[in-house]
Amino acid sequence: MAKKANSSNHCSFCGRSEQEVNLLISGMTGYICDMCAEQAHEIVNDTFKSSTKSDPGISLTSLPKPAQIKEFLDQYVIKQDNAKRFLSVSVYNHYKRILQKNLKDDVEIEKSNIIMVGATGTGKTLLARTIAKMLHVPFTIVDATVLTEAGYVGEDIESILTRLLQVADYDVNAAERGIVFIDEIDKIARKSDNPSITRDVSGEGVQQGLLKLLEGSVVNVPPQGGRKHPEQRMIAVNTKNILFICGGAFDGIEKKIAQRLNTRVVGYAASSDKANIDRNNLLKYITPPDLKSFGLIPEIIGRLPILTYLEPLDRDALLRILTEPKNSIIKQYQKLFDMDGVTLSFDQGTYEYIVDKAIEFRLGARGLRSIVEAIMIDAMFTLPSEEKKKLHVTRDYAIHQLENSDFHHLRVA
Repeated sequence: MAKKANSSNHCSFCGRSEQEVNLLISGMTGYICDMCAEQAHEIVNDTFKSSTKSDPGISLTSLPKPAQIKEFLDQYVIKQDNAKRFLSVSVYNHYKRILQKNLKDDVEIEKSNIIMVGATGTGKTLLARTIAKMLHVPFTIVDATVLTEAGYVGEDIESILTRLLQVADYDVNAAERGIVFIDEIDKIARKSDNPSITRDVSGEGVQQGLLKLLEGSVVNVPPQGGRKHPEQRMIAVNTKNILFICGGAFDGIEKKIAQRLNTRVVGYAASSDKANIDRNNLLKYITPPDLKSFGLIPEIIGRLPILTYLEPLDRDALLRILTEPKNSIIKQYQKLFDMDGVTLSFDQGTYEYIVDKAIEFRLGARGLRSIVEAIMIDAMFTLPSEEKKKLHVTRDYAIHQLENSDFHHLRVA
């Protein structure tokens, strides 16, 4: 316990007197000041962390195979088989790169960063969050829209690694074998091909800053964010073994793909070639030059060698998304009502009505939850105060609830 010490008492560690410290804590045979106590606490924490550093605990035989990873993703994400296959192989190879250091040969496996292109609401972020559930390495999701060049309002590029360090509990060795998902990568595309007198600090400038992270280099990372705590000590992180997965909607890139496909189709063979083109899913024909024409610089495209796409969701896919996954929207609401002792059920016609409205409002999979929320809001407000134990939602009830909400303003002409 703390005792009031006289002027002759000094800290047994640093020698400061009572007048030079805020608090002097007495022990059996000596004293310790508040500053030495804080420093001792940090030393104990650092020592404990270093002695209990997380081990990957994986071997080549225990690695989840690509087919197993895809099978896990199938439980949560509907369709998108192409993206699942690319993502599963990339993660599997990332594990093997981690284990490669134990092999004695001269062949060095290069990491294969991946970029996923797909319309909003097709499942890019959901894929990243789902695969994080089964990983043995630190995983974090960051948003590219807040990044700017150093010295401008926004977050520095290094903040990406700051979040990875936080997930890894500041274990540098664990963070250096982690996986980072950079969302909204299309929002940092070059604004124009024409030179400008102003700097593109949140576009091309951010892309150039990302190059060193994607390629692999030693980066000094501020553990608490560089701009709010400029006095902090930097942590050196090597990004050589960090896998980067990027995702973006790239809204409007279909027009560039269509232009490229049309320019290549000339002569009498044009009709037969055009007939084989799926006009409803032009993203399947995406190539790196399309990304360049959209606004990504060639250097960053070269550091994202694996390019995959997400298919647009049709009516059947939306209907399956509503009910089939382990964490489907309907199952979430049933769980919410079950916690109040209420059994919730739906008509099949209700499901079809919700999907039809999501297509009409052009909201994609994200819109399904908004529509269900608008239908269920009154029931969620009143039922917890009532003794009713069952609720069956019919199509007529759903129509009535949605028409009385503000959703009719979303109708697209």
